[in-house]
Amino acid sequence: MARGGGGASQRIGLTELGALRSEGDFDALARRARACRICRDAPVGAPLPHEPRPTLHLRPTARILVASQAPGTRVHASGLPFDDASGDRLRGWMGVERDHFYDTRIFGFLPMGLCFPGHDAKGGDLPPRRECAPAWREGLFGGLTQLRCILLVGRYAQDWHLARAGLPASAERLGDRLRRWREIYETTTPRLIVTPHPSWRNSGWLKREPWFERDVVPVIRAEVADALGQLQFRTGSDSLP
Repeated sequence: MARGGGGASQRIGLTELGALRSEGDFDALARRARACRICRDAPVGAPLPHEPRPTLHLRPTARILVASQAPGTRVHASGLPFDDASGDRLRGWMGVERDHFYDTRIFGFLPMGLCFPGHDAKGGDLPPRRECAPAWREGLFGGLTQLRCILLVGRYAQDWHLARAGLPASAERLGDRLRRWREIYETTTPRLIVTPHPSWRNSGWLKREPWFERDVVPVIRAEVADALGQLQFRTGSDSLP
């Protein structure tokens, strides 16, 4: 049995929860997710070779969700999503500073795998753990009722969210999918924006494909600016909850 609720019982409890009824329900589920040890104690395949440290940073108030793959080594050490060079590039795409970036009234961060999965033989990050999304993702995502836009960072998050939106494209080449960004964006609610991972490993792709920063980044910034504007309006008005 996994600590923090038990491997099988975590999944059963999540199914029974259905739609979360209150922010307190969401907070309770998030606490359970942060205490999860399923990838070590009840793994699919080999157990996680290090101590799990689930990393999620979100509340039901989030307007913009960053749906990513899994934490890297630096995020595993700090417990803060995108607390690395990839985060610097992502913040640049979004046009925000760190203080706004981690404001859970506006932004949420939910990777497909909550824990750093380890490295492969070549030193790259392994894929997200297979246990994680089935155990936690639907329940946590279902509690984010205020979302306006979701940034789908990398293939794993894209596959899950596109399928959920009725747009399965798992066999599609990532480059082809990224070029379809406007079609995906304009036909989904909340708006889905597909992006490459902001890792330095993709710097070459970004140089070869200047349309991404020319065409997509301004749309990302407009969505972020709109979410920030809505927050300022809500906090400045006594008539709104």
